[in-house]
Amino acid sequence: NLLMNRKQLATITNMCLVYSGDKILVQERNKKDWPGLTFPGGHVEKGENFIASVIREVKEETGLTIYDPLLCGMEEYKADNNDERYLMLFYKTDKFEGELKSSKEGKVFWINKDDLLKYELSLDLDRIYKIMTDDSLSELIYEYKNGEYISYIK
Repeated sequence: NLLMNRKQLATITNMCLVYSGDKILVQERNKKDWPGLTFPGGHVEKGENFIASVIREVKEETGLTIYDPLLCGMEEYKADNNDERYLMLFYKTDKFEGELKSSKEGKVFWINKDDLLKYELSLDLDRIYKIMTDDSLSELIYEYKNGEYISYIK
């Protein structure tokens, strides 16, 4: 069956840039294996649509209810055995309401967008932010070659 051969395992996640004027919302991660500032987000649950998942994740991690998140890029990599794919969808929005509150995932707070690079950032957040804010870019791609991952943005 040709269709069966096209199926592949995939883990799908999201990340959202919530902004207001020159301020951006960041999260200081509690995870020791991936420290530094990041943007709120998480896993898409089985059967959940992508927009609903990013709205849910931002609410769980920040206390804010976001509206009209815009898909603005993605990150992808395949496991080194090529049996599974990892996909992260990037969203952004400046439409939100609610009271900011941190979660077990980490402390959330506003910073000036121009100060982002002054902080310790989680892996590739500088390039992710560039993709989220530059309409000429759309993907952060990791490829496994010769025993290591190489990455680039397009």
